[in-house]
Amino acid sequence: MTYTGQVVRGGPADVRTLPALTIGKLAVGGLGNNAYLLRCPATGRQVLVDAAADAGGLLAMIGAGGLAAVVTTHRHDDHWQALAEIARATGAACLAHEADAPGITGITATLREGDRVPVGDAELEVIHLRGHTPGSIALLYQDPGGIAHLFTGDALFPGGVGATRGNAKNFRSLIDDVEHKIFDRLPDDTWFYPGHGDDSTLGAERPALPEWRVRGW
Repeated sequence: MTYTGQVVRGGPADVRTLPALTIGKLAVGGLGNNAYLLRCPATGRQVLVDAAADAGGLLAMIGAGGLAAVVTTHRHDDHWQALAEIARATGAACLAHEADAPGITGITATLREGDRVPVGDAELEVIHLRGHTPGSIALLYQDPGGIAHLFTGDALFPGGVGATRGNAKNFRSLIDDVEHKIFDRLPDDTWFYPGHGDDSTLGAERPALPEWRVRGW
């Protein structure tokens, strides 16, 4: 089946198969958070992005292959409510940006801009996007034979950047980081996977960047 990225809470995962990485997307929790299971087909190594909720559902998706690490995209607790249970069940390392790690229970190691998180033979690059929270991150996978894939947490969605709750300084920080670190760097066919809702591409969102900046959210 063709991957769409359209998932519903309580429904099945949507799975995208790339040559060197498999991406499973599952909607969990009362806020419809997206959790992403990344698997290297060559080694079987797996990494989970955001153990948001529903540990049972996430563990079913993880299966018998085990879990090397959980990366939490930011400190808001709807993105890590199942983290402790997942870590206990799998022994996975628990990673987050150093600026947000103190607000997340159970973090075992911290990340910074430019760090790499291995997923077997693949790797994810950490991109620090300040504003939604001080330590919000995106994770970039550059498919050697295809397009870029970007897991954006709550920093970037179809239709705008993440919430900054009317704080003008935080909004400027976030829109600047998103524009310069993502849109100025990556091409239009980059597919991004947000922390809630449907996916999109940078090309679909790029024309609206000036509008986002003017409206202030």
